[in-house]
Amino acid sequence: MAAPMIALNNLLASGQYSSILSVIKGFRNGVVYGAKIRFPHALVMTFLFKRGPLLDKIRGILRATYIHSRNLSYFVFIYKALTSVFRRIEEKERESHSFIAACIGGYLVFGENNNINSQINMYLLSRIIFGLCRLLVKKEVVKPPRRDPFPMFAMLVWGIVLWLFEYHQEVLQPSLQNSMTYLYHDSNTWHNIWDFIIYNKPSK
Repeated sequence: MAAPMIALNNLLASGQYSSILSVIKGFRNGVVYGAKIRFPHALVMTFLFKRGPLLDKIRGILRATYIHSRNLSYFVFIYKALTSVFRRIEEKERESHSFIAACIGGYLVFGENNNINSQINMYLLSRIIFGLCRLLVKKEVVKPPRRDPFPMFAMLVWGIVLWLFEYHQEVLQPSLQNSMTYLYHDSNTWHNIWDFIIYNKPSK
């Protein structure tokens, strides 16, 4: 058993087949990172907001973790494989390689409209809007703001989300609806000290 392990370690340390090995490790990291991100999130959201048998809750947590981990690992595999192929074909790296490879991977893996993909895509959308704004300043397309724009940004974000929640709740994502209902609507109802301080709602 020691000899094959030594041979494998020598291969990994040699620098050979780095493109292929990079794709494999990217797949591995996608599996691990997806599980580390989704499991605690699913655990908290399930036990905080969902009712039902314990076994159903556990199944839901494991299923959400599996889907997130699978999709992220598939995407990393496709992205790294395609960028490696593009580099080999053109014999150099271009910015367009990343964009095209990610577009293909995003369509194939995250194009299915489900709760998990929706959360991931919306998470990324908020990040890329910030990133593109900073890129415009970096490229001197727009001048740097004289004052910190973050307070105005926060004002609009919270104003819009509460307006949507109070008057057009159905357009918001279910998990956000649950969170905001817990904060803003459940706090309007109580019957005694138990569901005022100890519990959110009286147990049935």
